[in-house]
Amino acid sequence: MANLLAFVGDIYEDLELWYPKIRMEEAGYGVKLAGEELRTFAGKHGYPATADVLLPQVKSQDYAGLLIPGGFMPDKLRRHKDVLRLTREFFEAGKLVAFICHGGWIPISAKILSGKKVTGSLGIKDDLENAGAIWADEPVVIDGNLISSRTPKDLAPFGEAMAKFLDKSRKRSA
Repeated sequence: MANLLAFVGDIYEDLELWYPKIRMEEAGYGVKLAGEELRTFAGKHGYPATADVLLPQVKSQDYAGLLIPGGFMPDKLRRHKDVLRLTREFFEAGKLVAFICHGGWIPISAKILSGKKVTGSLGIKDDLENAGAIWADEPVVIDGNLISSRTPKDLAPFGEAMAKFLDKSRKRSA
């Protein structure tokens, strides 16, 4: 079974982690949560999520893609060198890099969005554009291996786009 990696930390957006995680598990993918510590983190709405692996120990080659949920977590994690390294490695390898809402802060800091069409929370529209991205007010935006969405209301099409991308990747490597 192919695995995805998802970043987790305090004040992550609960739905933006759990909906895609469950959706990807239904599609036959495992999802491992990577954090700064091996502990349970509280979501923005109090839902717990326990890190499976430490960020410095993660090797991008062991995963089919990356999920970056929003909330306030991305603002803290984008300062972590391993988060930026992993985000760049997934992107450069052509693997899935999926982010939603404020999750776009991490690809901004990883400097992978210049010239790319993306979406995200209206609250970080200026940040995305200042990073050189082309912001679109759409439920899901796909540009190569980048899949982005605006807010939890867009989770269904976000999950569908992730599953389709991963299924195509799985068929190419089979």
